[in-house]
Amino acid sequence: MSQWAKVQQSPNIFRQMQQYYPPHFPMEVRYFLCQWIEEQQWDQIDESNHQYAELILNDMLTLLRQKAEELTSQEFFIIRMKLEESVQKLDSIVKTNPLEMVQVIKNCLAMEQKIIEQAEQTTQQQQLNQDLPASDQQGTNEKIMNAIHELLQKTKVTENDSKNLQHKQESFIIRFSDCQRFTGQLQQLSQMPNSQEKINKEAQLRQQKEQIDFQLAQMAQEILHLRVALSKKYEVTIVHLQELQKEILDNELISWKRRQQLAGNGLVMDSTSIDTLQNWCENLADLIWQNRQQIKKSTQLQQQLPIKFPDGEEDILPRLNDTITGLLSSLVTSTFIVEHQPPQVLKKDARFGAVVRLLVGGKLNVHMNPPQVKATIISENQAKDLLRNDVKAKNDTSGDILNNTGIMEFQPGNGQLSISFRNMQLKKIKRADKKGSEAVTEEKFCILFQSEFSVGGNELVFQVWTLSLPVVVTVHGNQECNATATVLWDNAFAEPGRIPFNVPDQVDWSHLADQLNMKFMSHTGKGLSATNLSYIASKLFGNKDSSMVSWTQFNKDTLSGRSFTFWEWFYAIQKLTKEHLKDLWNDEAIIGFVSKNQAQDWLSNRPMGTFLLRFSDSEIGGITIAWTGERQEVWNLAPFTSKDFHIRGLADRIKDLNSLVYLYPNKPKDSVFSKYYTSTVEPVINDGYIRANLKTTLPDHLTTSGEMERQPFSPETVYDMNPNSVQNMDELPMTPDMSRGLAEMDLNHLTEFLPDDIGIPEIDVQQLLVNSYIDSRVVMD
Repeated sequence: MSQWAKVQQSPNIFRQMQQYYPPHFPMEVRYFLCQWIEEQQWDQIDESNHQYAELILNDMLTLLRQKAEELTSQEFFIIRMKLEESVQKLDSIVKTNPLEMVQVIKNCLAMEQKIIEQAEQTTQQQQLNQDLPASDQQGTNEKIMNAIHELLQKTKVTENDSKNLQHKQESFIIRFSDCQRFTGQLQQLSQMPNSQEKINKEAQLRQQKEQIDFQLAQMAQEILHLRVALSKKYEVTIVHLQELQKEILDNELISWKRRQQLAGNGLVMDSTSIDTLQNWCENLADLIWQNRQQIKKSTQLQQQLPIKFPDGEEDILPRLNDTITGLLSSLVTSTFIVEHQPPQVLKKDARFGAVVRLLVGGKLNVHMNPPQVKATIISENQAKDLLRNDVKAKNDTSGDILNNTGIMEFQPGNGQLSISFRNMQLKKIKRADKKGSEAVTEEKFCILFQSEFSVGGNELVFQVWTLSLPVVVTVHGNQECNATATVLWDNAFAEPGRIPFNVPDQVDWSHLADQLNMKFMSHTGKGLSATNLSYIASKLFGNKDSSMVSWTQFNKDTLSGRSFTFWEWFYAIQKLTKEHLKDLWNDEAIIGFVSKNQAQDWLSNRPMGTFLLRFSDSEIGGITIAWTGERQEVWNLAPFTSKDFHIRGLADRIKDLNSLVYLYPNKPKDSVFSKYYTSTVEPVINDGYIRANLKTTLPDHLTTSGEMERQPFSPETVYDMNPNSVQNMDELPMTPDMSRGLAEMDLNHLTEFLPDDIGIPEIDVQQLLVNSYIDSRVVMD
């Protein structure tokens, strides 16, 4: 389907695109020249192709002028004026700056493609229905933002309380200084000779000092009370911070990672979800950091003015400081994530990439001293050791990766701190000893990303690491199928917090069916129906009454009577559909997953020439055509495979076969397939040679009953035309139907069926063909 056809199919896409087309390149131009515009190689035009740009744009202007001249009817008057106006504007641009116009067209086409892809992804997302419902997601977001808002209010309150406490403490220190002054004066008086004046002065000073001592005692109690109250407020805040962090990290971030893993099986993720997570994590980091700074300040105030806690009271600030520092450490280490995973089927010596991101990097100013990240490949056992906090595990590796280090970069516009590995290459892999019948495509590795950075001016130093999803390393393309099976099973049935990389050996069919549907939809654009899945289940279970599927059954045991496994069969169909049949599958022209017997039942009571397309049971990666013959017999064409479609597409092959008239149940084949027919090529090319055309044909006769390829709607009767079975021409029943059948056969081919001694001159044979249309009976002497 053309790009413009997809735009027209969706009013929403059409409305979105209207804003991107400028006045000098309106959508009317795109509409009238839709096919021509998409056929041009715009991406090959750059600054060095100025003349070519001008040439191709002049062709466009010529076509537009022709189109405007064709719109002579009064009802097209406004459109014609619009086109003529566009021609004038475009003409001036082409003369001055054709490259600018080319760029405008490029941008419009690119935006179309982007909006179409977004719309298709949205549709797939709705069909898969794997993410949270919108209302639930909105509720989660609202819940978390409300919690953040409440914590901000609590943090502001404790900030004010801390300032008030500091003010009280400073007042205490000032009064304590006054008390010290009076104490000094009393000491001076004690050294003076006794006199009434001394006695009076000393009594006055002692009275003032007693008053200050009393005030200091009250102030000390108040300060101690404020300290205890503030500490308890910090304790409550920390409890809420723990709850919020648990919600964000243990629920939402883990859920995102789970969806990211399912995306390996075809789940369409919301691209904004990671940005939402970063927003939550940054707010959480800010709250934790502010409260930690407040707790540190309170600790410093206590050190400046030590006041003994009364019996039964505990100074909880040290414990709170440890708790909130632990929260910060957990937040930082948990938000060091793989944003874009490396390929899970990783071919040795092939280049690959990955993106690692720290969700709180911008908020904690980690980017002020950008950290370095290193990537290594480790085995399943090494990953287990790492999760057991084995210190040596961080230095273990199972292979060599080129271009595996880099510096994280900060993007001020969106606050992202990340690193994009673009050119990593696995040069060496060390495999573990095989376990029983385990194949190399069942062995799992992963990429370990490590870094170290500081927070708060080197006050806190964090050593962080994260693991990629499991990867299977291959050395040859023929391993990809089985490696993909290992990855699909792991992605589908891995549980959060598992021991690397354990998965169940048996799963319920309904869960596997969901994953197969998701995988098929991601590759082909349309998922599997209940009927499709029912047939697929029959391939797995046969006549067995079971609902559990084992890994061995999925991709180790061959199917009954076949030399390939279930997954190899399904994978080959998926690959064939993706590469050659995607549009037909999406248009529901292919039934596909149906048995040979079921197809025969459907077709046996349909008119002659009714056909359907189904995936082959016996030929891996094959699709066959089943059709109804003249006597309600059902024929099955030998399956076509990928190599056949590299030569000639399925739609063109169906067009070639005149025996195929109606797509089951009753659609004329041209109404379904004509838009996919290849346009006729000019027979003569520049060098004067005539180009040959390929065409699919059926044999002139089928050895089973002699059904011949014929034009649609021709009511022939099928006869056994095997020349070996004809000893004498008199044995042939020359009915009118037979006569018409012979007339349609090639003359030279007809003579192959005649005995050598029949003695009929060539001209008589020709006359026989003519007469066979007139007379219902042919008499031979």
